[in-house]
Amino acid sequence: MTSVFPRCLVSSSSSASFSVPNRPPLRYAVLGAGFAGLSVAWYLLKDSPKDVRLSVDVYDEIGIGGGASGVSGGLLHPYSPKGKLLWHGAECWRECLELLNVAETAASSFSTSPSPGDCNEGFGDFMVRRRGILRPATNAKTLGLMSDNARNCLASCVVETLDKEGAQKLVPNLCLPLNCAFYFPGAVNVNPQRYLQGLFLACQNSARASLGRKNITLVKKSIDDVLQLEGEYDAVVICLGSKIDFLASLTGKLPLRTCRGVITHLQLPETTLGSYPEGGPSILSEAWLAVQGPRSLHMGSTWEWLSRNHSPDVSAEEASRALAELLPKARAVYPEIDKWEFAGARAGLRAMPPVTSHGSLPLLGCVNQLIGAAASGGSCRFWVFGGLGSRGLLYHGWLGKLMANAVLCCNEELIPLELTSWKKNSQ
Repeated sequence: MTSVFPRCLVSSSSSASFSVPNRPPLRYAVLGAGFAGLSVAWYLLKDSPKDVRLSVDVYDEIGIGGGASGVSGGLLHPYSPKGKLLWHGAECWRECLELLNVAETAASSFSTSPSPGDCNEGFGDFMVRRRGILRPATNAKTLGLMSDNARNCLASCVVETLDKEGAQKLVPNLCLPLNCAFYFPGAVNVNPQRYLQGLFLACQNSARASLGRKNITLVKKSIDDVLQLEGEYDAVVICLGSKIDFLASLTGKLPLRTCRGVITHLQLPETTLGSYPEGGPSILSEAWLAVQGPRSLHMGSTWEWLSRNHSPDVSAEEASRALAELLPKARAVYPEIDKWEFAGARAGLRAMPPVTSHGSLPLLGCVNQLIGAAASGGSCRFWVFGGLGSRGLLYHGWLGKLMANAVLCCNEELIPLELTSWKKNSQ
């Protein structure tokens, strides 16, 4: 299949000039149904001209949110551990909030519960919990820096500096080693499974609204070599996270390191007096606490570098090691954690990118040369969107939009150089 794009196919331009009589539909394959893959799929549907026929196949052998995205912590804010606004944090924050609204709207119109096979039992029944995030100051060396960064925060996600009294009004019995905490009242806790299912529903709704011009299909199938898709699609976007390295044509070619993280689920027994405050924020510290409700929270995460274990299942031994590592860190700021009981654990294998002068940034770009694919008609076919690391939730919206528009235009130059510079050392 040879694709000829006379101009950039994005909805902001007049679409009339793109209509080609009897032209077959554009076909795109998106590998991976996590944060990156579903964001790209959404924007391929949304930003393509209304009168262009287009089909998107999303490949994931497990289903929606079956990889690391589906078991992520879900704590969403645009700041680094030192409180500094991340690279293009404003754009990322804005686009992510927009996608959350899109997914919530789609889910609210869907009366049937999501398929049990696509959900992690015990990992929450909400999509977005809007209670803010609290970060106790625990390091005297960085306290001043964090205070300075707090004064340069986004208006859409303010950072408030609280003393012990103010912080304990939010979370009673919170321990503050330095009598100071930073509060992000606009930050949210996202249930990744519910969110991803809602985003896929939004993709389906968008396709239905096109009156047959656009289509999206979830294909539960594993792809071992992307070259087997050559000739079937106008473009293939690889959004497989840590599984990218298992593709035959990309093994060892991307500057990524794997890291397995275990997230534990804790519950407060009904026989225990008291509970976590209903409006209480989640907590960020050396171990984070993502609050699910008055008697349910998630604690994470461990970091097992260079692991090759993709399984979300956690053995009793691995769970025990995770608790031994995480509980002392959580106890240092929230002593009440000792009253909570272990109720399960899940794990994900993250793909961590190299550190740059702008921080750890995802890897985007066309990879025809890397995989040895022929470039028909001068158009790009194979793309990578990976290395989201531990900030996939924040980055996926804005970068998914950039990637989709680059694919629609077949123009890598639409992607910031900071995200494609990795290719200089890989080709």
